[in-house]
Amino acid sequence: MRKFIFFAAMVILAVTLSFSSQAFGQSARKVLMIPREGYSADLDLMLKMEVGVMTLLLKNAGFQVDVATDSGQPILGQTEKIEKVMRLSEINLDDYVGIILPCMAVGWYPGPPVSYEAVAMVKKALNGGKPVAAASNGSVVLAVAGLLKEKKYAYFRDPLKMHKDWKRIDLRYEGGIYSGDGVVQDGKIITSGVCPALERSYGKQSGTVPLTKAFIAAIGPK
Repeated sequence: MRKFIFFAAMVILAVTLSFSSQAFGQSARKVLMIPREGYSADLDLMLKMEVGVMTLLLKNAGFQVDVATDSGQPILGQTEKIEKVMRLSEINLDDYVGIILPCMAVGWYPGPPVSYEAVAMVKKALNGGKPVAAASNGSVVLAVAGLLKEKKYAYFRDPLKMHKDWKRIDLRYEGGIYSGDGVVQDGKIITSGVCPALERSYGKQSGTVPLTKAFIAAIGPK
C-alpha cells in the first residue's frame, strides 16, 4: 500500500511539474519577436491586430513568444501594450527556433533607425538555418543586413521605383527581387507586404495570418 501511495504521489508530482514547466514556457519551443522601435501613428492597431495575432497563432501552435528590442522598455499604446520586453543584448539565440519581425507601422523611408543588434541577430539566425519572417516594413531589417540580395521578397510597393506619394526610392533594397505584396518565401526568408495599417489605409488584405502560418511551417516539427 505504501509503495502504491508513493508511486501515485510521484505521478502527481511529475504531472504538476509538467504543467508548471509549460506555464513558464520551459517545455515550449521559443520564437523571438523583434518589433521596430520608433514613432507609429497606428501603434494600438499594430499591437492588437499584428503583434497580438502573431502571438496568438504562435502560442496556439505550441511556441513561447519572447519580445526583445534594443531598449528593453515596455511598448505602450493608448489602449494596447507589451509590458514584458527583453533587451536584445541579453538574448541567447541558441534558445530560439526562429525570428519574426512585425511591421509596427513605423513609417516609410527612412523610418526610425534600424537596430544593428537586430541586424546581427537575423544574420546569425539565417546562418544557423533558422527561419526569419518579416512583415512589410519589418523587412527593412533584412534589407539593411544585406540578406535580400538576389532573394525574392514582398513589400507593399516596389521600393526601388518612384511612386506619386514617395519622395525617393529605398536603396536599402537594391539587389533584391521584388515579388509583389503577398506572402513570399525564398529559402528561410519569409516576407509579406501588407500589414494591418496598410490594410486599413489601402484596402488590401493584411498578410499577418498567412505570414505567421508560413513561418510556423518553416520551423517544422520538433
